[in-house]
Amino acid sequence: MAKKNKPNQLIDSKSPYLLQHAYNPVNWYQWGDEAFAIAKKENKPVFLSIGYSTCHWCHVMAHESFEDEEVAALMNEAFVNIKVDREERPDIDSIYMSVCQMLTGGGGWPLTIVMTPDKKPFFATTYVPKENNFGRFGMMEMIPQLVKAWKERPDEILKSAEEITKKLTVSAASGPRQQISKQVFESAYESLVRIFDKDFGGFGTKPKFPMAHNITFLLRYAAKNPESNALEMLNKTLDMISKGGIRDHLGNGFHRYSTDSKWLIPHFEKMLYDQALLIPAYAEAWQLKPNPVFKDAAESTIEYVLRDMLSPEGAFFSAEDADSEGVEGKFYVWEYDEIKSVLADRTELFTDAYGVLEAGNFIEDHNSEPDGTNILYKAASDSDLADKHKISEQEVISRLKEARKLLFDHREKRIRPGLDDKILCDWNGLMILALAKSGKIFNKKEYITAARKASDFIFEKMTDSKGRLLHTYRKGKADIPGNIDDYAFLIAALIDLYEADFDILHIDRARKLNDILDKHFLDNSDGAYFFTADYAEKLIVRKKELYDGALPSGTSLELMNMIRLERLSGDQRMKKKVKNLIESYGSSVNSSPIAYTQFLNALDFWFGPSMEIVICAYDFDKTAKDMLELINSKFIPNKTIMLKTNENSAKIEKLAPFTVGMKVVKGETAAYVCTNNTCAAPVYDIAALKKLI
Repeated sequence: MAKKNKPNQLIDSKSPYLLQHAYNPVNWYQWGDEAFAIAKKENKPVFLSIGYSTCHWCHVMAHESFEDEEVAALMNEAFVNIKVDREERPDIDSIYMSVCQMLTGGGGWPLTIVMTPDKKPFFATTYVPKENNFGRFGMMEMIPQLVKAWKERPDEILKSAEEITKKLTVSAASGPRQQISKQVFESAYESLVRIFDKDFGGFGTKPKFPMAHNITFLLRYAAKNPESNALEMLNKTLDMISKGGIRDHLGNGFHRYSTDSKWLIPHFEKMLYDQALLIPAYAEAWQLKPNPVFKDAAESTIEYVLRDMLSPEGAFFSAEDADSEGVEGKFYVWEYDEIKSVLADRTELFTDAYGVLEAGNFIEDHNSEPDGTNILYKAASDSDLADKHKISEQEVISRLKEARKLLFDHREKRIRPGLDDKILCDWNGLMILALAKSGKIFNKKEYITAARKASDFIFEKMTDSKGRLLHTYRKGKADIPGNIDDYAFLIAALIDLYEADFDILHIDRARKLNDILDKHFLDNSDGAYFFTADYAEKLIVRKKELYDGALPSGTSLELMNMIRLERLSGDQRMKKKVKNLIESYGSSVNSSPIAYTQFLNALDFWFGPSMEIVICAYDFDKTAKDMLELINSKFIPNKTIMLKTNENSAKIEKLAPFTVGMKVVKGETAAYVCTNNTCAAPVYDIAALKKLI
């Protein structure tokens, strides 16, 4: 927007989202003591608006209302107004999103909350237009009614706020302790079968989110139950996502979700976490069934991230916007004539391949005609295109590659969507994990090097004086105490990074972070973890999170971390913590296992069978490398790998005392494979190792 207004308090923020609102006529405050003190002094309710920089409907509400002088005048008179970036403060967002879901049955962003000066909510909704519209209450009507209620029925409002807060406190507690049996995997699988879309893949109808942990759950289920339809379900889903408009077929990477059931029409923002979750899903699917489409999806997404989301310091930016020039998706869609002007005689092959129509294929409203633009999606197979155009399949692949490069270069001249250039510890943890895992699976050292550089950045720039993680970094400054996702996601990444380059520094770092997590997040009364540390800001409730939504929960990742660290070290004390954590959420998982598929992935490791592999060599010789390449080419998710050499043997034996007797045998590199606490005799060649794994 034009900077015709004086800046409000958000001008001092480093959040790209808050800075988008710094010149609104709304007198925005940042979340903090000052705003709540003013609200108490002036006896005003607090209007809390939560969103994020790449959120399309956040932009819409900003343009309609927050940039509007008339609406702003009402807001400034009625409320103390606070803006929060949900990506900076997921703790605040989680609490008030729970309120919205409790009061309205739904949620989303922008999130709109009205609350008392002591942070207790009494009204919640999401997007609000300026005027009443399509059954939605408008700001111009809503604000006067809220003001009237605040002035005329204060006791009623305060009572309601207290009741909501009490319900929130109850809902935040973990349920009764229960054992979890292996039957839970069957229940989750059967639930996924019921909602599986046989025509287009994915689960449910529209909108469709990739939900990578559903896919990784099915991978593990398929490996153990080859007679089931799990492999067919995950293959269909990954194939349709890779072909759909949710994938950027020119610049690579994936958009956030599909607004339709066919994966054709995306919500165009690109989030770092979606790339980071889909990369290992595709890589692991390739391990189970080597489909070149899956390998390409993983590697091309990494190409996109390293090209467009990598900071100069080596960490990763958060997201790219859906909008450019004020229009959602404008950067990504194409008119037929524009494609023809770029591709000339390549046009027909390309338009056949990617579903391009002269009238356009982009229909925002399913009751309307196409708007003249096209979303690219893979509409025909290479073999079918070869038959139609009377050329070889290899020629099809080559010509389409050339055409995509021409269109990509042409698209680069457009005005790009906005980039949210803040660096988040948790999302970087997921990306480090994706790079480390893919580096192992595809034997790409450059991926592992990039993962190592990002990890080092976090430890150099995003920790406090006590070695505790900080959640966000931008323009040379890190702040906000780390939450469980920051710790759990980074610990998981460090374990994978160790198994990629075998630098024990990663395990040392992981164990230190795990100690901090136990000291400051663990609820010793039930064995579960709080979302925030005991030294973080005290909010109206200290929540625990387990639900595996668009992102897996930190608790689910931490369960997996503890299991892997226990198997790597043989630390029996870790087993008790694992059992406590599982039982603390037993009732929740048993009642709705489909909501906790990442948690179930960890349970699958815990129940076993699992495998510990130790390779002993004088140095990292060819035999050791060949053994690791074999292991990493196989889908063996429930395993740990260690490399013991002359150089690191003392450190390895200190970390894992059970490796003391594992040595090089008669000068030969040896692989020791233990399954369910029983170790086989060492083997010395690839053929023998292949039989064991």
